[in-house]
Amino acid sequence: MGTPSRASWVLSAIMSDYYGEVATYFDDAAHTYEERYWSNHILQRMRQVFREEVKRHSWASALEVGCGPGIDIVHFATIFPDRMLAGIDLAPQMVARAQERIARSRVGNALVEIGSVETPPTSMARETFDLCYVFFGALNTTKSLHLAADRLYHSLRPGGHLILTVVNRSYIAEFVISLLRLRWKTAFARLRRVWPGYAPEHPLPSRCFSPAMVERAFGRAGELIRHRGLCITYPAWYRQHIAKRLGWLAEPLWQLDAGLTRTPAWHFGEYALYVYRKGSAT
Repeated sequence: MGTPSRASWVLSAIMSDYYGEVATYFDDAAHTYEERYWSNHILQRMRQVFREEVKRHSWASALEVGCGPGIDIVHFATIFPDRMLAGIDLAPQMVARAQERIARSRVGNALVEIGSVETPPTSMARETFDLCYVFFGALNTTKSLHLAADRLYHSLRPGGHLILTVVNRSYIAEFVISLLRLRWKTAFARLRRVWPGYAPEHPLPSRCFSPAMVERAFGRAGELIRHRGLCITYPAWYRQHIAKRLGWLAEPLWQLDAGLTRTPAWHFGEYALYVYRKGSAT
């Protein structure tokens, strides 16, 4: 085996430094993650949409990227005891919590380890899966979406599916609300090369993606078979208080989104879901 080039060594060092920052960010949030999730009905509703997409497909093994405290991997391992699930996450505290959840649930068909898309743990490096899923925008903190796509397809068997969710670049409601409040910096934040994330007081350098960006990365080795926008008119998860104020009026907005996702307006939501199928010859 040849010696790695200087360019590849530099890229590896940069990614390691950045992913260390990402891991620290989510480790700091690990102790309140579940409490914040279970108190937010919009996050729960979104997660159910993501889960239903996983259940649409036939698979015997699945990989979850950015598994967090293991909420989804244990859910699927419990309802599909005859299927194998693996999960990776950059944050050691999140992985520890996921492993504890697996132990408490006594499921024997799930494994979680520290790793990233680009550098999976040794135990999974040569594994291939029928399905890979990424919930709640873990791809927004990848150093290179193209490299992430290559590695995900490498982990996927021919004909397998990728279920991807990303924080969207063109979230129109945020743009309009911020402009009306004269918050110019916030209005255009998602369009910049680096997006600081949801909490200005605790910024995490990341990126928001448009459908064109996702297609350039994932369309090279797979076929887009479905997409969906979430929180187009319905309030985003960090505006749960607005949904509460709307009361019964919030439900028609959720139904309106279901209709809009069948139109060109689908990608104007806060989140976007994509389903790609890997070609049989890839």
